Amino acid sequence: MSKNIHLGHQAKKRFGQNFLHDESIISKIVDAINPEPGENLVEIGPGLGALTEPVIERAGDISVVELDRDLAHRLRHHPFLAPHLTIYEDDALNFDFAKLASAERPLRIFGNLPYNISTPLIFHLLTFKDKVKDMHFMLQKEVVQRMASGENCKAFGRLSIMTQYQCQVLPVMEIGPEAFKPAPKVDSAIVRLIPHKEIKNPVKDIKALNTVCLAAFNQRRKTIRNSFKKLISAEQLIGLDIDPTLRAENLSLDTFVKLANFIVDNPVDIT
Repeated sequence: MSKNIHLGHQAKKRFGQNFLHDESIISKIVDAINPEPGENLVEIGPGLGALTEPVIERAGDISVVELDRDLAHRLRHHPFLAPHLTIYEDDALNFDFAKLASAERPLRIFGNLPYNISTPLIFHLLTFKDKVKDMHFMLQKEVVQRMASGENCKAFGRLSIMTQYQCQVLPVMEIGPEAFKPAPKVDSAIVRLIPHKEIKNPVKDIKALNTVCLAAFNQRRKTIRNSFKKLISAEQLIGLDIDPTLRAENLSLDTFVKLANFIVDNPVDIT
């Protein structure tokens, strides 16, 4: 396939664009995704097509979501890629991924995500988890560490809990800045997210889990006695066999689920 797609496009800072150019890294990423013909592959932010080309070579037709109209135009008129692409010129943060899925063809989503919107984009994508087989993303290394982190660790937080509750989180590989043009100021990593088919310890309302996480980690140096005081009293924490002198990062995922279910059953007016 032609590599001319890389010529003549300036990365746009407002879109957080950093384009992969290291062929050996690209090959390893595509091996990790392992795309196959007939799968329902969706790429977020195909950019200059660094991943798009080799994925199409292996799998055939794919869908892409691209916000940058110049890049969408370039892909639409690319002599080799265009016939294999369904292009959605849209913002992935607001895109309805459900419309691309069916029961027979769950989504396999992948992409080099803009680091400036990666966390809200992950939260948006998790709302479609029931229609997703797996997701592979290039992210800032620190974000992948936060996703995969367990309790009693500085990186553990809302992103860890909300992602691990809904998915198996598997860090795949780390990538240095030199693999990109322009080179970002941070290290990157690939993560594989596999939505849980069944959640053994379910929350009654996912929004309650998010509420508890926001309260807990908003001022993470506070003890939970203080950070939860508008939601749940110290006495109630003790009643749930939770030590009110702990900090948020000391609580397990299951404990956060317990707290979420408690506030569903014992709602407090916090307005």
